[in-house]
Amino acid sequence: MSNLMIKAENISKFYRLGVLSSGTLKEDLKNWWNRKSLPENAASPNSKNYIWALRDIHFEVKPGEVLGIIGKNGSGKSTLLKIVSRITLPTSGRIRGNGRIASLLEVGTGFHSELTGRENTYLNGHIMGMKKKEIDRKFDEIVDFSGVERFLDTPVKRYSSGMYVRLAFAVAAHLDPEILIIDEVLAVGDAEFQKKCIGKMKSVSGEEGKTILFVSHNMQVIQNLCNRAMVLEKGIITGSGNPESVISQYLKSSDQQFLGHDYTLTAGLPGNEFIRVQKVEMIPDYLPQQQFIDTRTALRIHFEFWYDVEEAGDLMAGIQLFNFTGEMIFDLTSERQVFEKGLISAECLIPGNFLNDGAYTVSLVFIRNAAIRLFYLESCLSFDVEDYRENGSWYGKWAGMVRPGFPVRLTPLQQ
Repeated sequence: MSNLMIKAENISKFYRLGVLSSGTLKEDLKNWWNRKSLPENAASPNSKNYIWALRDIHFEVKPGEVLGIIGKNGSGKSTLLKIVSRITLPTSGRIRGNGRIASLLEVGTGFHSELTGRENTYLNGHIMGMKKKEIDRKFDEIVDFSGVERFLDTPVKRYSSGMYVRLAFAVAAHLDPEILIIDEVLAVGDAEFQKKCIGKMKSVSGEEGKTILFVSHNMQVIQNLCNRAMVLEKGIITGSGNPESVISQYLKSSDQQFLGHDYTLTAGLPGNEFIRVQKVEMIPDYLPQQQFIDTRTALRIHFEFWYDVEEAGDLMAGIQLFNFTGEMIFDLTSERQVFEKGLISAECLIPGNFLNDGAYTVSLVFIRNAAIRLFYLESCLSFDVEDYRENGSWYGKWAGMVRPGFPVRLTPLQQ
């Protein structure tokens, strides 16, 4: 344990479904008696009256590591953080921490609503075991980071949720914790403050060597901030490792890959009164003896659609390519042309040695008069690009959104 900051061993947690308190003693006694009269197996954690939030969770976190935890709503992420933060106890198993923990799990956690921002800052510091002199030394830095100086002596019950989070994060990040635990609560803040928080967490983990547990639904942030990721599904760890590969597998598990679709009139063609998409397909130009897509493979995207106008109309069709975190790789559109009513075919060639390895989705957009969007078909194709390298001396993920084949050439100027 000496070289670990957190060690979780077979952590399980279940909750009993139903109302814990009715608000009156009479009703509570009645409910208690009704539960006593239930069959013996009805009170078992395996019955329908209980739900397992976590099952046999085991993981370790090293000093300076940033662990990102992802998963759908209800997968057990927040429950796990509450157990690590010692807010709630596990039903079974044990968890050990090596150092002072600061956590920001939801708006208002750790703050007393009747106290001012100043008083809550000192209260949180004392709860963490810090002396007044230590808090004094950090106080100005906390206030400057939070940006709530004008309201510092106002009770926090009058703060907006954004102000609450600003001060709470500033306190948690600056009062010298060895372990910082952050839930999705940062999503409450504005974009500027979120960027500021991400920068601070990078600084805390990289320069100061602090350990961070971070829960977010923002895959781009998880990828950029964390050096390890873990997936929870129905209270069980289903994946752990490199953030990019873990995120890619997580997204693919909930979004089936498809290279094409022939829509039928009986099923209904996607579109509206102007556009009806009939076919979307991607045709890979496989290399000899190859039936998978890698970074060398050229890809042809082909789609057909009905253009329904009373008179010949101006039209542009476009293809948007996104990576697995939702970032747009490119947005290509056709030239502006005038078409009569009828079936139109469109095609785009993505050359080989252009895309980086990873998972991608394609969306289609149809525009009139270069400004009016007629229809948008989102994520109508998805595909994976495998890695390929002639030189195997470099391992690890190739950086960047694209991976073009044109080289950097070196030329000696003097012998």
